[in-house]
Amino acid sequence: MANVTFQQNPVTLIGQEIKVGDSAPDFTALSNDLKEVSLKDYQGKVKLISVVPSIDTGVCALQTKRFNEEAEKNGNVKVLTVSMDLPFAQDRWVKKHDINKLDTLSDHRDADFGEKYGVLIKELRLLARSIFVVDSNDKVTYTEYVKEVSDHPDYDAALEAAKKAN
Repeated sequence: MANVTFQQNPVTLIGQEIKVGDSAPDFTALSNDLKEVSLKDYQGKVKLISVVPSIDTGVCALQTKRFNEEAEKNGNVKVLTVSMDLPFAQDRWVKKHDINKLDTLSDHRDADFGEKYGVLIKELRLLARSIFVVDSNDKVTYTEYVKEVSDHPDYDAALEAAKKAN
């Protein structure tokens, strides 16, 4: 498993670590209008899945804004931001910050995404900051489990991986 810390303290991630070449696990999460969404809803598209602990915090907000800005530059790439925030909070934040080129998904109900992608922090019931790029055939082509949850991911590497998967 990935060694991840939160404020420099080790945390336990629940689930199996996803590796490049794996089939992306299907998952269910909630859209901002409380509809159940799964990976299958994005079938045939390249997916850049940006995982944040809470969208309404500094690094998470910057991460979401950055990927929103990049979203339309990458053709067939669909950007998803997944967090444990309630759908209502995500919706409010998205509207306040004019985020309209990516989908925000809430894993709060079942933590299904968190467990299947190995990013659910046991001690906090938050998701560890991570990035997954999944090609149009649902194969994982890039992963990053950010070592310190409060650090930024490697944006350039993730975006390059999404371009290559396109």
